[in-house]
Amino acid sequence: MIDFAPLAHWMDEAGLPGKGEPLQTRFLSGGTQNEIYEITRGEHRSVLRIPPAGAPADRDSGILREWRIIEALDGTDVPHTDAVAVCTDTSVLGRTFYLMGFVDGWSPMDHRRVWPAPFDTDLTARAGLAYQLAEGIALLSKVDWRARGLQDLGRPDGFHERQVARWTGFFERIKGRELDGMDTATRWLREHRPLDYRPGLMHGDYQFANVMYRAGDPARLAAIVDWEMGTVGDPKLDLAWMVQSWPADTSAPEAAESGYVDMRGMPSRDQIVAHYAQVSGRQVDDLDYYLVLAKWKLAIVLEQGFQRAGDDVKLQSFGPIVPELMRAAAELTETTEYRS
Repeated sequence: MIDFAPLAHWMDEAGLPGKGEPLQTRFLSGGTQNEIYEITRGEHRSVLRIPPAGAPADRDSGILREWRIIEALDGTDVPHTDAVAVCTDTSVLGRTFYLMGFVDGWSPMDHRRVWPAPFDTDLTARAGLAYQLAEGIALLSKVDWRARGLQDLGRPDGFHERQVARWTGFFERIKGRELDGMDTATRWLREHRPLDYRPGLMHGDYQFANVMYRAGDPARLAAIVDWEMGTVGDPKLDLAWMVQSWPADTSAPEAAESGYVDMRGMPSRDQIVAHYAQVSGRQVDDLDYYLVLAKWKLAIVLEQGFQRAGDDVKLQSFGPIVPELMRAAAELTETTEYRS
């Protein structure tokens, strides 16, 4: 349990709004990586992001990494939370933390398969949610990361080779079963490279779960959130991560059950990809490479959860999903006409 008593004094010393006002806190969400609280002082609201007490020590450096990204986004067209203040003095709350602006909006994860009005019934309006989602990372890919002081955030040279090496090694460490198609997909990724690689700022886990929208119609992206995986790498991997499980037919009834959100009424994958290309100015002719990489990587990420599932029903559910993803990655390598 966090003792928030020192926070008001620290905020006053930092010259933040609400000086002298009583401090109120409200838990918003949290897990093993971060805890998130709403902070209210008078009329001023912000959001505090902090690792839980039991998180590994390197989560403090992860918090600073997130802070650098949102601070660098200030003044850009990318929808983001405002960077308010950061604190590395662990005597305040016990861990490194930062304050970001409160976003007056909603998250798809707040609703779980039932979109808020008017997107629950108006499928035409719902399409805008998808286009805004794609536009968010398209704008992110255009950020001049060097000018924003993020030269050392990642290692863009050799990005693709390191992705394959890193996640192959990770799988070997957690390996509890063989995955059909993994050898095929891994070999293909090692033998191919993107047709056109321009390093850029990327989110690393881009999906409906990690954005917020403003209330009402038309759909407007309010902020991209949860930057734990943010780095300088290949932005088109964000695109592939977003669309790798996009339904083939978003008008079909099964599109309602294709993931954690109801995808009926959404544009097709081709339409989403075309919108990304138009806004970002990046060609997408080599998208198949990124789709193979995304499916292959996601399979390994979910396999970790499955291998440590225990009695956790959610993690157990990854069991049959992982082989399907890996087989899909392998099958895509055999059907694509992609050439490096």
